Amino acid sequence: MSPSSSARDLDRQQTSNGNGGGSARLALNVASETRRAIQREHALGSLFCRTLQIYVPIRQFFYNLIHPDYSAVTDVYVLMFLADTVDFVIIVFGFWAFGKHSAAADITSSLSEDQVPGPFLVMVLIQFGTMVVDRALYLRKTVLGKVIFQVILVFGIHFWMFFILPGVTERKFSQNLVAQLWYFVKCVYFGLSAYQIRCGYPTRVLGNFLTKSYNYVNLFLFQGFRLVPFLTELRAVMDWVWTDTTLSLSSWICVEDIYAHIFILKCWRESEKRYPQPRGQKKKKVVKYGMGGMIIVLLICIVWFPLLFMSLIKSVAGVINQPLDVSVTITLGGYQPIFTMSAQQSQLKVMDQPKFNKFMKGAMQFLENYEKEDITVAELEGNSNSLWTISPPSKQKMISELMDPNSSFSVVFSWSIQRNMSLGAKAEIATDKLSFPLKNTTREHIAKMIAGNNTESSRTPVTIEKIYPYYVKAPSDSNSKPIKQLLSENNFMNITIILSRDNTTESNSEWWVLNLTGNRIYNQHAQALELVVFNDKVSPPSLGFLAGYGIMGLYASVVLVIGKFVREFFSGISHSIMFEELPNVDRILKLCTDIFLVRETGELELEEDLYAKLIFLYRSPETMIKWTREKTN
Repeated sequence: MSPSSSARDLDRQQTSNGNGGGSARLALNVASETRRAIQREHALGSLFCRTLQIYVPIRQFFYNLIHPDYSAVTDVYVLMFLADTVDFVIIVFGFWAFGKHSAAADITSSLSEDQVPGPFLVMVLIQFGTMVVDRALYLRKTVLGKVIFQVILVFGIHFWMFFILPGVTERKFSQNLVAQLWYFVKCVYFGLSAYQIRCGYPTRVLGNFLTKSYNYVNLFLFQGFRLVPFLTELRAVMDWVWTDTTLSLSSWICVEDIYAHIFILKCWRESEKRYPQPRGQKKKKVVKYGMGGMIIVLLICIVWFPLLFMSLIKSVAGVINQPLDVSVTITLGGYQPIFTMSAQQSQLKVMDQPKFNKFMKGAMQFLENYEKEDITVAELEGNSNSLWTISPPSKQKMISELMDPNSSFSVVFSWSIQRNMSLGAKAEIATDKLSFPLKNTTREHIAKMIAGNNTESSRTPVTIEKIYPYYVKAPSDSNSKPIKQLLSENNFMNITIILSRDNTTESNSEWWVLNLTGNRIYNQHAQALELVVFNDKVSPPSLGFLAGYGIMGLYASVVLVIGKFVREFFSGISHSIMFEELPNVDRILKLCTDIFLVRETGELELEEDLYAKLIFLYRSPETMIKWTREKTN
């Protein structure tokens, strides 16, 4: 009898008895509570059943995935690694697509300025970290860890790619071509990872995937793999950390190095079998001149690389760096400068072709590298652009020093040339100055001019002889020099100076007026100065990191370093003959693969014995000779 029928009988009994007391009401309440409790139990039971209907298939799916009854074990780790490498390259060279929409510059421009964007660093480290985790899971052969890692990556990358990235870049995913390419490669990685999970990890991980065949392709790819900085070391340490072994890290690296060396020898011996060299036959000229000639050319290029590079970079790929501003300052005896003047824009003229041809007719050899665009004529106004604001006490002291023949007094001529730094110059401003002693008669005339006693001599221009360097050179650094090949010490030009006064106002302003005497390129009769600037070409910004070292720097940093490695190759051969000249390396190669095999099968004691046998083999030359003899039929 069900509880509901019992409750109905109880209700009928109370009704038939006609008793409406408290006992009847209590019985009704108990029956209602009982019905509600039963309904709740039915609801919870149905919810639990629905939950189990969802949970059990999912659990069974992952259980069957991790513990399959049968699976064809495969190894697609290499393809996954290549996909991650491609994504890494896309991040490095296409980082601008993962930033603000206005950021059109790539990461190389930021790195050249010694700046590393925070988002770029995070993306690179995360990408590299996933590659390390993938390697660890591969070595440990944990399918469960790979499943968890795959689920985290799938949800994390899709959330970032379709929700976070569009908000950061301010553009839709469909409009971001680089992000689409990165996502496509990552989807290939997801497919390979799913296939790896479905089939399971291989039970044996033996050696490097590049050492499966013994031909030239595998040989050169394997040697290129070993040339990548820190890649071989990082792989060896990671393999030691996540592989069960009894060997120490140094012993592990020793086995890896022996295996790599024996594999290279095996490739060379196989190539000798494919292309045998008959006994007593001299080497063909094609081989000698092909290989030997290439090495000779390579060594010559390395030796003369700095000279060829610095010569060609200026003559062939050099960038013209014309000045933006040319300034001249003349000072007497260390007092307030008497003349300052600058030339910009229209006052800086490029030498035209007829004058350039006339000028270069009798030019010396060092000027042959200059073109007309490299020569700038700066026209400087003869009137100083600033007033001579020397104080009266200093003026009196200056006059007394000029009149005293026993005191040293000189004139200082300085100039500065400003260039465009972005074109590749090492320094923005190139400067220099020259100091010349003044003759006593010249000093006396200047003193009378400064005193201003209204005599005829005070109103006559004073000539200062041979102080003006008409030709100056503006190299890429900050050291500008007069061109001594065109201007010896006796060929400096003369200038005339005169102190002008404005007596029409109460201020009595004073300024100096200078004029260049002798033949000039422009303005032969104008009261002005001219300065001919020879601008050295600068290296392109893309090659500035090499050109900045200079010739001696390139020799010290490039040639000598390469020369050290070349010398070790040519001079260290005799010490490695017993390890290089091995006729047959099959037995040693099999011993190395046996070490890998027993390690994978968990025979760690046998691994120690085989490693000891390998070390003994390399310590015993006689045993090495027996092990590496050619097989006899």
